[in-house]
Amino acid sequence: MSDSKIIHGSAWVFGDEINTDTMAPGAYFKEPMEVMAQHCLEAVDPDFAANVKAGDIVIAGNNFGVGSAREQAPMALVYLGVGAILAESFSRIFYRNAINFGLPLLIFPQAKEIKAGQLLEVNVLEGVIANATTAKTYKVEGIPEHLMHMVDAGGLMPWLKEKYEQSE
Repeated sequence: MSDSKIIHGSAWVFGDEINTDTMAPGAYFKEPMEVMAQHCLEAVDPDFAANVKAGDIVIAGNNFGVGSAREQAPMALVYLGVGAILAESFSRIFYRNAINFGLPLLIFPQAKEIKAGQLLEVNVLEGVIANATTAKTYKVEGIPEHLMHMVDAGGLMPWLKEKYEQSE
């Protein structure tokens, strides 16, 4: 297992019911991902896409990723360099799409305790979230190892390609 299981970044905090339409606005579907990603979450935080840094961590409430099954939503977050998403709960199709694109997610019941800008360290395999700002540590269920292999590979398609090449 690689070091991709440990993620360091600043928290970007969002509420409940963050819709895939806000992550990948339909007005930009015909544009390349670099254009669409510039508009990711702008309806709820106009500064997000311009200021999120590689490894930063999205924190959210209930049902993150609700709405359409558009794959562009997790793709935009991956393009922007988001290291992980921690939420109280996820839409099932968003959860699967995110894993398919190599974006780790953890169910984090204490999400509302995190404030924007706090520095976090997340071990996604072990489910340990350390808040360096408050010195508080949380334990949640980590990503199962078999899914972590897919995340490490960069998502489902790179993982399948790796598996196929190994079998030849």
